[in-house]
Amino acid sequence: LCSPRIKDTQCGFKLFTRSAVVKLFTNLHLRRWAFDTEIVVIAEKLHIGLAEVGIVWNEVEGSKLDVDKLTLALVSLGMLRDMICVRVCYFLGIWTLNK
Repeated sequence: LCSPRIKDTQCGFKLFTRSAVVKLFTNLHLRRWAFDTEIVVIAEKLHIGLAEVGIVWNEVEGSKLDVDKLTLALVSLGMLRDMICVRVCYFLGIWTLNK
């Protein structure tokens, strides 16, 4: 739903240039778990380069969502709702981008 080029939007490590931060985050509407998916959509619409780069990652205690199955399912459904919302809102012109 997000991008055919990006496989993992939920990875906790993201790196941006200063100019990209200004363009991306001033256009951001989502403030919940799925904000990363909107960042990818905005970057593609503004032709800001994206790359997935493999890194060595050490897990830190508390860095993951650690909840029961029902809560995880509800969070996942909320993320799906937000991802659909991003696509629909940009497609219908409800949300527009400042360049």
